[in-house]
Formats: sequence, structure tokens, C-alpha cells
Amino acid sequence: QVQLVESGGGLVQPGGSLRLSCAASGSISSINAMGWYRQPPGKERELVATITNGGTTTYADSVKGRFTISRDNAENTVFLQMASLKPEDTAVYFCYSRRGSVINSWGQGTQVTVSS
Repeated sequence: QVQLVESGGGLVQPGGSLRLSCAASGSISSINAMGWYRQPPGKERELVATITNGGTTTYADSVKGRFTISRDNAENTVFLQMASLKPEDTAVYFCYSRRGSVINSWGQGTQVTVSS
């Protein structure tokens, strides 16, 4: 099994930045991609960004140019650098890991609130 522990959420003003971290442990070899979903208040969970073991990244159109996903393979950690944050980025952000096309683990979620 894979365990994911997130950190880095909080309150930030519009236009500000935050960095989320997600540390993986357990059956690391089963992972071929990691990334982030988010769930805004009253809405469904949506995919934000993904990075594969090979370093290929994909982003939701709503965050392209503002968010950057990266990874530290030595620490089994994935980061989401968020810049130019908007109120509509307010959500609970969930880290996930994937084996093939199947999500095999979720983090506990971290709250990001963008408000003045």
C-alpha cells in the first residue's frame, strides 16, 4: 500500500503564492504517477496536475501558467507550486498516486483558502 501525507495549505491573499508538498511512503515501486486534485466548496473533485515517473506533466486549463508540479525522487515527494492565486482556487487539495490508470492512494487533503 501507498501512504501519502500532504502539507503546505493555508490562507493566502489573491495574487499570492503557496507550495503544497506530498510525501509518499510504502509501496513506492507501484507508483507510476502522482498529482493533485482539488474540491472547491459545494463542487466535485477536479484534476489539477499530474507528473509521471518520467517527468511528464499535465495541468488543468484553469491553472496552466500559474501552477507548477515537480518531484523530488530521492525524497519520494511531489510539490505543487501555486502562484497568482485567485479566490476560485479555494478548495481542499488532495494528493494522489496512480498505478497504471488506477488511483491507488489519496492523501488526507489540505485546505487552501484564497481571500483578502
